[in-house]
Amino acid sequence: MPTVGIKRDLLFKALGKAYTDEEFDELCFEFGLELDEITSEKELIGREQGDGKASAASDVILYKIDVPANRYDLLCLEGLVRGLQVFKNQVEAPRYRRVSPVSGEPQRLIVTKETAAVRPHAVAAVLRNITFTQERYDSFIELQEKLHQNICRKRSLVAIGTHDLDTIRGPFTYTAKPPGDISFKPLNQTKEYTATQLMALYKVSGRRAVLWLRRPLASLRAVLTALLSPYVQTDSHLRHYLPIIEDKPVYPVIYDSNGLVLSMPPIINGDHSKISLQTKNVFIECTATDLTKAKVVLDMMVTMFSEYCSQPFTVEEAEVVYPDGRTCTYPELAYRKETLSSEFINRKVGIKESTERIAQLLTRMCLLSRATGAGDEIEVEIPPTRSDVIHACDIMEDAAIAYGFNNIPRTTPRTYTVANQFPLNKLTELVRQDLAAAGFTEALNFALCSQEDISDKLRKNISETRAAHISNPKTAEFQVARTTLLPGLLKTVAANRKMPLPLKLFEISDVVLKDETKDVGARNVRRLCALYYNKSPGFEVIHGLLDRSMQLLEVKPAREEGYHIQAADDSTFFPGRCAEIFVRGRSVGRLGVLHPDVVSRFELTMPCSALEMDIEPFLGRPAESLLTHDVPTRPSVRPPPHPPSTNTVFGDLSTRAGLEALDGFLADRSYVEGFSASQADASVFAALPPPPPQSLCHLRRWYNHIGSFRAERASLPPAKGRFVLPPAGPDAPTDDEVDPCGSDQI
Repeated sequence: MPTVGIKRDLLFKALGKAYTDEEFDELCFEFGLELDEITSEKELIGREQGDGKASAASDVILYKIDVPANRYDLLCLEGLVRGLQVFKNQVEAPRYRRVSPVSGEPQRLIVTKETAAVRPHAVAAVLRNITFTQERYDSFIELQEKLHQNICRKRSLVAIGTHDLDTIRGPFTYTAKPPGDISFKPLNQTKEYTATQLMALYKVSGRRAVLWLRRPLASLRAVLTALLSPYVQTDSHLRHYLPIIEDKPVYPVIYDSNGLVLSMPPIINGDHSKISLQTKNVFIECTATDLTKAKVVLDMMVTMFSEYCSQPFTVEEAEVVYPDGRTCTYPELAYRKETLSSEFINRKVGIKESTERIAQLLTRMCLLSRATGAGDEIEVEIPPTRSDVIHACDIMEDAAIAYGFNNIPRTTPRTYTVANQFPLNKLTELVRQDLAAAGFTEALNFALCSQEDISDKLRKNISETRAAHISNPKTAEFQVARTTLLPGLLKTVAANRKMPLPLKLFEISDVVLKDETKDVGARNVRRLCALYYNKSPGFEVIHGLLDRSMQLLEVKPAREEGYHIQAADDSTFFPGRCAEIFVRGRSVGRLGVLHPDVVSRFELTMPCSALEMDIEPFLGRPAESLLTHDVPTRPSVRPPPHPPSTNTVFGDLSTRAGLEALDGFLADRSYVEGFSASQADASVFAALPPPPPQSLCHLRRWYNHIGSFRAERASLPPAKGRFVLPPAGPDAPTDDEVDPCGSDQI
């Protein structure tokens, strides 16, 4: 979830009311948000860089508010205040309008065919006669960055450019040229660069800023900080966007009618048209690979700040001319209407409100709604700021938020299930406790790692590891899903080398292996890994841990029905110091002394012994097997019209033996048949004498639950099998017709 940092006093001034921290936290919760943290700029800098760096920072209180990722209209102070004021019925939701220029033709952006190879789409608009203050200007810039990181996917889908319209002249041309043919003075620079030089400049300056400023010499740091401060402070972040276009034969660029460069999207704007506090008319252009997202981004930018225009909530239109001759007018600011029933919302949320009341709730969420009068139908108008509303479920969710989650009445679930711990997790917990009791310390490491960790450092080929690769890794440390737990433990030891020896660590977690038989192409395997690090290898310690683990798992040392180890060759281990572990004839893992090259590649200096093995084979069945009991289906039989007897497939329920049989049957079931109440439950319930004894807990639990269906019992779905037998007669089933376990269908 994106986090928006807003100055508390500025927020309260805009809301027209001062809240206590507790009151504002409650207001956020009611509106579907979360007040994550109350802090200040000084506290943030002190926490990240030390108190020395924070001495000159501001003490102004900041509210860090978590916003849902799809609520782009709440990513700035203006949208958040507007939403809260409408929610509190203090103001009505504004009506956004697209207007034509008072004089002259609308601004025009001409798209050439060369852009098709890089970023083919563009949209534009104008905020006319806007008034900026420092706070408004900061919010305007911050919203661009929030959108760039969120819906724009770090500018890969959409890039936003904002320009002082009074410094440039239309019509504007959006084209693409070879990087050597593009020359302009970029934002915050003092001279012109070609696009080639600019890309090299941001790539090199960013690396120098990161690498050199880590040097310990204060004098060197001071010199380099002075030399690189323009890049470090303002532009070093641009290196993250260079890969978007750096391998393209042509770069996108926007010119005005005088040949001045407005921007080279998605990298940087030109310095000539930069906006300032004195800017009165803002030209906004968005270039994109996704036209739909470009429209959403443009709508968000103009709707959030149009209230500062001389005509509030109006946006001046602009025309975009495409290479095929089409002319489109933006921003769209499209309103659309949806209809749904109040019964749908009441049923899904679990409330009972009138149609008019639900329409009022939705209006509080900036969704202007009214009851149409046609039954319980509600007409809902979706404004351009609510691009997150896609279908009826989104509208229902807003109604639930406005009603208040804490106000929804609690009800007993209509289904009843028997909880049971996943067998693999239960075994894991038991083994974890005993390994800790054996003197080993547990470690928990990331499930992702680098390719080098599971291949080169372990003296293996990456193609042999069966590793699942991440298609777009963000860092070199998280490139693949780990195929072994060993690198994580070795890194943990390397980070704790100053601790007293010996270091004895273990981890029980999942690894991921490619498996073409699975629908996702991979499977999780639960493994145990232990490591011993000391001045001597300590193979006997690891071997002893294996023996102790097998003792606890009740596996005896034997070749056929127990476990044994035998010599094995593994490049990760020292030659002649590796053994393979076999359990009931199946290989489950390996143990031994790690190869010196492996130890040194993890920056360790002393020998290590390690054990790694699968623990799923000790379950006695695959961990993925279902925890249900499949039984054959029975033909559907309607319950007899006369009151049933107490004679059932479980025995005579008037006897203790019959009740105990039914209690045992229900020990791991919620219902007599299937996973929801049916006539099978109703018939057995009717065959029971008065409430069963308290000692039969499973039967008692089922009896109380089915008893709650008294009003709906007649409408329950039919049974698939016969469970209550007639007293006597030709219709009584034979032994081979009766399934003593009932029917339990998935």
